[in-house]
Amino acid sequence: MYAVFRSGGKQYRAATGDVIKLEKIEAEEGASVEFDEVLLVGAGADVKVGSPLLEGSTVTAKVLRQGKSRKVPVVKFRRRQNYLRQGSHRQYFTEVEITAIAGEGGSAKAAPSKKAPAKKAAAKKTTAKKATAKKTAAKKKTAKKTAAKKTAAKKKTAKKDD
Repeated sequence: MYAVFRSGGKQYRAATGDVIKLEKIEAEEGASVEFDEVLLVGAGADVKVGSPLLEGSTVTAKVLRQGKSRKVPVVKFRRRQNYLRQGSHRQYFTEVEITAIAGEGGSAKAAPSKKAPAKKAAAKKTTAKKATAKKTAAKKKTAKKTAAKKTAAKKKTAKKDD
């Protein structure tokens, strides 16, 4: 199950167990935080979309740490005006781990099992094998065609010489 929620003017897609960096939230490390501005909740083909919000849906998260991002250079200048101002900026963030997603019914649902990606990986391997087999078959056909052309060209040149 996954959800799209809004926090700090931005939208985030999250599933249970995900670790996400959000805009700074005033909360202590280890505290539990609830996001009630849920826009969408989905599990497979069953997707519920709010207009604009889903009533009664919440996303619960645990605050892992507070921090500052890397430095970003800020440059202001006007060309040909002898004007240049340089500085830097570090944005504050809060790192949270999603612990639960409650749908419209208000019940928290666990994350789906990890068996589905394994099936997808096996399917990708078989399609990759099929694709390589097709490529090799196409190469063999083109090799046969070029060999036939070369022998035909040799026969023509031999007849011209006689």
